[in-house]
Amino acid sequence: MKRLLKYLHNYKKELIFGPFFKLLEAVFELIVPLVMADIIDNGIASGDVPYIIKRCGLIVLLGVCGLGFALTCQFLAAKCAYGFGTELRTAMYDHINTLSYSGIDRIGASSLVNRLTNDSSTVQNGVNMFIRLAVRAPFLVIGAAVMAVTIDLKLSLIFFTAAPLISLIIFVIMRKTIPMYKKTQQCLDKAAMLTRENLEGARVIRAFSRQQEEINEFSEAVDDIASSSVAVGKISAILNPAAFMVMNLGIVAIIRFGGVRINTGALTQGELTAFVNYMTQILLALVVLANLIVIFTKAFASANRICEVFELAPEEDGKSAMDSGDGKIIEFRNVSFAYESAGDSSVRNISFSLNRGETLGIIGGTGSGKSTIANLIPGFYKATSGEVLVNGENVYNMRQDLLRRRVGVVPQKAVLFSGTLRENMKWRSENASDEEIISALKTAQAWEFVEKLPKGLDTQVSQGGKNFSGGQKQRLSIARALVNTPEILILDDSTSALDYATDLALRKALKNDFPGMTVVMISQRTTSLKDAEKIIVMEEGEAVGIGTHDRLLESCEVYNEIYCSQMSEREGEKNV
Repeated sequence: MKRLLKYLHNYKKELIFGPFFKLLEAVFELIVPLVMADIIDNGIASGDVPYIIKRCGLIVLLGVCGLGFALTCQFLAAKCAYGFGTELRTAMYDHINTLSYSGIDRIGASSLVNRLTNDSSTVQNGVNMFIRLAVRAPFLVIGAAVMAVTIDLKLSLIFFTAAPLISLIIFVIMRKTIPMYKKTQQCLDKAAMLTRENLEGARVIRAFSRQQEEINEFSEAVDDIASSSVAVGKISAILNPAAFMVMNLGIVAIIRFGGVRINTGALTQGELTAFVNYMTQILLALVVLANLIVIFTKAFASANRICEVFELAPEEDGKSAMDSGDGKIIEFRNVSFAYESAGDSSVRNISFSLNRGETLGIIGGTGSGKSTIANLIPGFYKATSGEVLVNGENVYNMRQDLLRRRVGVVPQKAVLFSGTLRENMKWRSENASDEEIISALKTAQAWEFVEKLPKGLDTQVSQGGKNFSGGQKQRLSIARALVNTPEILILDDSTSALDYATDLALRKALKNDFPGMTVVMISQRTTSLKDAEKIIVMEEGEAVGIGTHDRLLESCEVYNEIYCSQMSEREGEKNV
């Protein structure tokens, strides 16, 4: 929690004056029972109506002033809490964007969203309640106890008996509920993850008619949230009845023994009334304090979850600039890599080099490590062992912004963002002209359908690019990566939705339009890779063959099997 206090730096005035005005309200609240005692002892006892009216007017004035102080405190508390929440979310979002792929994988996207929204709101609410009640409740307890002692020391012993009992009840309940709040937040994480997966995979779910199964799984997740919340609620529900029971027993004791004190002349009726009011104030303040502890418990649990995000180290950024010399532009030296949650390495002992302007093809079965190799080139992940070099420099010693400015990446899953096509095409270069964009679209074989759109480049892209087909999204993603002419283009199985003719046209256009560009192409099709200067055949994380298409047909059994199976399929298609 201490780590988050720096986001209150700009709200020092609100932190000071907010509790101060709440303190003034509490002072006025403590004065009211004394005025009431005065009305009973001096006004009602003597039948002095004007005196009663004046004192009642004073109570109204105290109430109005207290209301004014309370509203001022509410304003300052809201300004501080919401300002704090805004700065916290901004800082958290900025930090998340500095994380490496490994950092994001460690917590998970759904949990990060939940921490950015739900947890930050809980902490924000904790700050709000702290300013409004953290000073007022303890002050009322102490102030009312002091006022009671000044009225009658012996009778005030009832206060000092009841208050510890309520405090004990609060302690026992808080000890039970604190661990349960963390569990509830974890249940919320699971529900958020299922919601995200179901919304993103809605088409797949419907294709397999899995709606009911997904509904049942989500129902189980929200039932877990409900059962966890109910369990906490059952324990917390004991708090108010138990506290009020002790309070009412205390009031009964005050009236009983106070009556005796009145008969002996040691106490007046007005003072007894004030005593009962102070007893009520103390015990109500303790109940408020207990509820405040509940809020703080939730806030601390959420703050710890947020701190876990801030504790993730940002992606390491080197200081070297990327050289643009000739020779080997990409080189792997005995590279191995294992994901944090995986027991075994995804790729092992990979070594190869690629000259500027050449094309590297990577082929292999599902899970063989093809995409892992692609992700190591721009430094998305750090190699467990070995070195990944670009232009002779280790990628982890380079400035990541300069490296990725020169590397165009088209991931397996084509991702488009809400906005216009033009805005999507300008992701690599904000100053890209329409001519550059159209040129990239033509190379990616996308201009043929973009120019037919009624609004052309001003066409709105729906969330996730749902208003385009899979093949269109892939071609648009390729075009986006080509804008501003990257030195290295990585196509991570990003032509899978293209037909053979479009795939061939794309490869020819890349060679003709960008002859000096180095291309790393991952594909399941041997026909897409046969013209590459170098092909790596992956199997179970190892390179079982490296060479040209013709050489691999002769020397690599795995590549030969893939090629023959695909040729047989194509022959079968032709015969049909």
